[in-house]
Amino acid sequence: MTQLSPETYKAFHFDTEFDAGGAVVRPSTFQPMKRSYAPAEVEALVAQAELAGREAALAEVATIEAMAVAAIGQAITDAAPSLAHAAQMHREHSAELALAAGRIIALAALDHFPAGPLQAALEALGQEIDASPRLVIRAAGLDDPARARLQAVATDAGFSGLIAFRDDPALPMAAFQLEWADGRADFDPAEAAARMGEALRAALAAEAGHAENLSHGSAL
Repeated sequence: MTQLSPETYKAFHFDTEFDAGGAVVRPSTFQPMKRSYAPAEVEALVAQAELAGREAALAEVATIEAMAVAAIGQAITDAAPSLAHAAQMHREHSAELALAAGRIIALAALDHFPAGPLQAALEALGQEIDASPRLVIRAAGLDDPARARLQAVATDAGFSGLIAFRDDPALPMAAFQLEWADGRADFDPAEAAARMGEALRAALAAEAGHAENLSHGSAL
């Protein structure tokens, strides 16, 4: 004999309860399955299903978008240190290249006019040396025309004392030493370039957010 499953005989289950007088105490909860629908009901059911499907699709898209935004944000956060390092390296290399190019240009200019820095120093120190009776200039390779030009520059700057030129072959090209009664000044192109390189590295290090000097080797 074939046994019926609960799903099979539930449709015939009678669960209405009556009292002794025949009045319904609890109505049946059975809802028969509707076997046919009017066209209007079909259209309403289709529209409801389409709306439910659209809402579900939109909810899924919103979830995917939120996950994508979170993934992009995390990727940016993970890449930020590398990007900052790459940008810092680019700034440092660009600055080093510019400084190296500047040194080449400066050396070419000094080769054509080695007395240029000394002349600029005399013009800048006019008020410092104007009251001194004697000024000693130590440099290498100053010929007579260069000395005469420097004498004129010092006079124009206000110096009226005696200038004593001392040729010093040990000094590099364009380097000089000035000595007067109460002061001294000197210049060395290589040392000046090294100081500029150190100052540039210190500025780049400060910009990168730390105070240590990046120059742990030779100067630029």
